[in-house]
Amino acid sequence: MTIFTQNSSKMKVFSSILGFFALFLSILAISSCSKSSDSTANEKDQMITYAKANSINYTEDASGILYEITNPGTGVKPSVTNTITVTYKGKLLNGTQFDAGTITYPLSSLIQGWQIAVPKMAVGGSMKVLIPSKLGYGSQGAGSSIPPNSPLYFEITLNAVR
Repeated sequence: MTIFTQNSSKMKVFSSILGFFALFLSILAISSCSKSSDSTANEKDQMITYAKANSINYTEDASGILYEITNPGTGVKPSVTNTITVTYKGKLLNGTQFDAGTITYPLSSLIQGWQIAVPKMAVGGSMKVLIPSKLGYGSQGAGSSIPPNSPLYFEITLNAVR
């Protein structure tokens, strides 16, 4: 009988520890969801503030991208499988320009935000686009010029599609 009682006591302690651990994990999971939700809402607020301050008459895509097509273009619209040539300028929302130039790349090799935004215009078209960090460089950032979790602003002109 003594062995049964000792095992029973050990089982109760083990069960209590296991319950506490499960509760801790549940709280951790809920709090991390809340932080993610808060940061997403904060990014969206930052993007809307930037758009308003810079007179961008945006449309919101279901992905969270805000964009304004300033010239729809008249040529072919690209798909993610095409190679595109674009002239662009990229900025952080604090106004710091991190890149600019003319590039030719498969659209599929560019950030997800571009894969969503660029096909909305045709060759010869141009747009202004605000991209949430999750569709840009995310929590990794990019080198020293794009910090982690940074929403991005681009001005893009689509020069060619092949």
